[in-house]
Amino acid sequence: MADLDLLPADLALLAAIAFAAGLVRGFSGFALSALVMASAVLIVPPAQLIPICWVLEMTASLLMVRGGVADADRRIAFGLAFTSALGVPLGLYLTTTLPVDATRVLALTVLVTLAVLQLARIRLAVLATDGGLYATGLIAGIVTGIASIGGMVVALYVLAQDRPARVMRGSLVLFLFVSSVFSLMWLLGYGVMTGQAFARGAILAGPCAAGVILGKRMFNPTLEPYYKPFALCLLIGLASLSLLRTIV
Repeated sequence: MADLDLLPADLALLAAIAFAAGLVRGFSGFALSALVMASAVLIVPPAQLIPICWVLEMTASLLMVRGGVADADRRIAFGLAFTSALGVPLGLYLTTTLPVDATRVLALTVLVTLAVLQLARIRLAVLATDGGLYATGLIAGIVTGIASIGGMVVALYVLAQDRPARVMRGSLVLFLFVSSVFSLMWLLGYGVMTGQAFARGAILAGPCAAGVILGKRMFNPTLEPYYKPFALCLLIGLASLSLLRTIV
């Protein structure tokens, strides 16, 4: 795998991670990039993982966007996507200029913090305003540039709105699709989306797509309240383990 610059064992592990992350994305509507970042950051640095996550997110979005956005709040999803486009370059600047270990610690710390806030169902009332909408989008963009997990910031905004789970799921799917289009421009501009990065993402898109399709079929409305806590606990565990291994 000289063109991918990955050992066969690492590629196999990344394929398994992509499938598992796609599975979770399929039934929960989010956490694909977060799971990939939490699990694969010790194999591939964040700056190289971000374009891979972009390909995987676009793959998942194309599979889910048609049937998954019927309940989405389009004003919120598009507002967040447009403002997030302004924050992405700052996040990418940090990711591409800091040392590799520092970017790992930064990405994993942000991931764990956001997951804990969601699991604890922390409602930030200030987010339930028009100003909160635009601030959330900007922060989501910065976090996307750092760790490709802007969707988790958006989930906090939706939580503050106290919307039904189906609205959160649909809004996240639509946001991730639209914001991915804007993010690509910045990834190309910063030279992060290279031919090698796209090839890696394309190879992993197959396992990811299989996971998404299976996850969609596994979705059960009666179990919906348990999907998000499960995904968040999994994220916290994986990211914490990777963080400890990075520090120690």
